[in-house]
Amino acid sequence: MLGIFLCHGQFPIVQNMTVTEGGIANLTCRVEHNDNTSLQWSNPAQQTLFFGDKKALRDNRIELVRATSQELTINISEVTLADEGMYTCSLFTMPVKTAKAFLTVLSMPKKPEINGLTKPVLEGDQITLTCVTSGSKPAADVRWFKNEKEIKGAKEVNASGKTFTVKSSLQLLVNRHDDGVAYTCRVDHVALIATHEETTQVLEVHYAPYVEIKHSIPAPLEGQYLKLECVPHGNPSPDPVLWTKDGGELPDLDRVIVEGRELTFMSLNKTDNGTYRCEATNHLGTSHAEYKLVVKDAPTTSSQSTTSPAPTLPDTTGPLDSKHLNSAVTGNRDPNALPGPPDHALIGGIVAVVVFATLCLIIVLGRYLARHKGTYLTNEAKGADDAPDADTAIINADGNHAHAEEKKEYFI
Repeated sequence: MLGIFLCHGQFPIVQNMTVTEGGIANLTCRVEHNDNTSLQWSNPAQQTLFFGDKKALRDNRIELVRATSQELTINISEVTLADEGMYTCSLFTMPVKTAKAFLTVLSMPKKPEINGLTKPVLEGDQITLTCVTSGSKPAADVRWFKNEKEIKGAKEVNASGKTFTVKSSLQLLVNRHDDGVAYTCRVDHVALIATHEETTQVLEVHYAPYVEIKHSIPAPLEGQYLKLECVPHGNPSPDPVLWTKDGGELPDLDRVIVEGRELTFMSLNKTDNGTYRCEATNHLGTSHAEYKLVVKDAPTTSSQSTTSPAPTLPDTTGPLDSKHLNSAVTGNRDPNALPGPPDHALIGGIVAVVVFATLCLIIVLGRYLARHKGTYLTNEAKGADDAPDADTAIINADGNHAHAEEKKEYFI
């Protein structure tokens, strides 16, 4: 049983190794139990490197690290692709026992290059960008990015000895939106630990200009300040710009100021009405934009009475800005504000009050007349009570009148 255990324990143990070109390869051979039998390392060409602690091959890159009866460890520095292959550890028993370890050498890719880009590029050109990296083992992975967003290219891999050359192509139809765009070729590889190689090219695209006009206020009124800004886009930049009005020169330059791309009206009036054009030019073309100016009347403000009514606070159910709140509290109107529609509720209230007052007056007057109304009989009516005809009634009336006179004298 002991003999069987020793035989089993006298088997060499090794491990495969992977190292990057230029690095250090550490080869270790171990034996669990050894009866002073020698260990030996050999290279893929079956050349002995070390026999025990004795160096057999004259190569300054190969050094002894440890040599005991149970272990033989050596280092190979500045590893090259030629060092790749199967290494053998031998235990010289009867028979000889061996174990093999494969040394893999990685080759890092070179920094990528981008070809096919000329500066500047004209809008409408079709170009092909090609990214090339060589010397990688295994073949590197090449990726394209447009402003950090990955895009797909056409990949091609070619072997050159033990290394590979990788190409990736990208076809572009250039437009003005590509101006200033960064195209990056990034190379990933197993030998590049936690990093990558990359190259970036920024496109410079020349294109004809286009123009837009920005205005400071949406609805210009008489007396207001107005600024028009001409914003040209083009490469090369189209400077300077040209301002015209209705196809001719700008009038009244004392009141209308031109500073670079800006056209400023200090105080608008209706003579400023017209079509204003901004024109921009570079070597690729000319473009223009137009702005039609229509100056409206400023709102009129009525003169304030000596006893002005108390100001009405604005409705707080909606959002108020400081400008509107100040106008409501102070009673001052915004000179730039347009007159609002008539207040129909106020007019209806006034009419209702007038009608109500008229009705009250009629009722009071009717009650007054009803209280002072009496029964008044004429002399003819007094004599007509007992008279058979009209003549007798008149006579009776006269008689009654005489009796009345007598009664008056009697009472006196």
